[in-house]
Amino acid sequence: MPQMAPLNWLLLFIFFLLIFFIFNSLNYFIFNYNFKNKIKNKKLLNFNWKW
Repeated sequence: MPQMAPLNWLLLFIFFLLIFFIFNSLNYFIFNYNFKNKIKNKKLLNFNWKW
């Protein structure tokens, strides 16, 4: 029955999109980025260049 082939492709495409969106949403929400709010005190080195 070649008439049923487009239905098969449509179901595979919907299945792929479903897995794709689930994978991306899980990857987005599971990833935990640690913000470092501590400002490191950098010493300003003041060089007096004498050319």
